[in-house]
Amino acid sequence: MTVVQEDAVADRVAQALEFIAQAEAEFAVGDTRQAAEKLYGASVQAVIAASIQRGWDYNSHRANKNATRQLADQYEDPFLSTGFTAAEKFHIHFHHGGMEDYQITADRHDVRSYVERMLKLVEEHEANRKV
Repeated sequence: MTVVQEDAVADRVAQALEFIAQAEAEFAVGDTRQAAEKLYGASVQAVIAASIQRGWDYNSHRANKNATRQLADQYEDPFLSTGFTAAEKFHIHFHHGGMEDYQITADRHDVRSYVERMLKLVEEHEANRKV
């Protein structure tokens, strides 16, 4: 991986973490729609980081969804697919509202876990590459 790619991955990881922090701040003041978009953004940044590492397309929603499915298959981890699906619900909530409080509570946890899992895969992939 080139230095440019490594920088791009690091930037995406940093952005994912920043979006998670921003989402928590938005949830704290009750702005679920802005928080929802930040959670979705964090999930997309995490999958883009993984895609850049692997040389995969990441320039569309479909590409990000496909990358998530490929990683779920590769790591035999179906949560990767369901975690991204939970993130998509937040993207819809940002645009249209409608998520119930109990859904936000449950899915919020799933999206954070998805982002954490994706960032761990990014870290592991980088560590394995340097071995």
